[in-house]
Amino acid sequence: MDQVKIGKFIAECRKKNGLTQMQLAEKLNITDRAVSKWETGKAMPDTSIMLTLCNILNISVNDLLSGEVVSMDNYNKQMEKNLIEAVKQKEEADKRLLSLEIFIGVLVSVVLIALIMIATVVQMEDWLRIVLIATGIILFAIGMVYALKIEQVAGYYECAKCGHRYVPKYSSVFFAMHINRTRYMKCPECNKRSWQKKVLSKEK
Repeated sequence: MDQVKIGKFIAECRKKNGLTQMQLAEKLNITDRAVSKWETGKAMPDTSIMLTLCNILNISVNDLLSGEVVSMDNYNKQMEKNLIEAVKQKEEADKRLLSLEIFIGVLVSVVLIALIMIATVVQMEDWLRIVLIATGIILFAIGMVYALKIEQVAGYYECAKCGHRYVPKYSSVFFAMHINRTRYMKCPECNKRSWQKKVLSKEK
């Protein structure tokens, strides 16, 4: 999707409906700075307000994602193109998130090991030694919780029994036995437990 084209289209539709950036922002309960970012192509409207935005601007979601009013002749074709592009962008975003998960895991592990080594090797008061180790453990725990949240929402897990791909609950991921990103969980589709691997695409 062309964000710059979409941004210009939003600005054009806003003006056509006699709205300032501030007025549009007020109707959506957001800041006029957010609207400005859309119109300059620096950001896209969040999916949670996209439908409301389209209703205010008197356009369809397909028009918005196309950056122009789509004629009925090309409507289905353009909609398919927009859906494919949206799926592709989600997969790319998920891939970046999973890379971030690895970075966070490595970073907090290194910090924990470094603080434990400092507390062990360097001469210091016992209370300071305890503070250093406790700090390392707390940072490690926070980092792992955040990394696990990323793993839960980025991409999908595929059931080894029925092939169903889904996003599990955080608790299911947290308590599951795992080997790297493969987790032993119960599939919501077939209700069977299996080792489920992480995949980026919803479809096979």
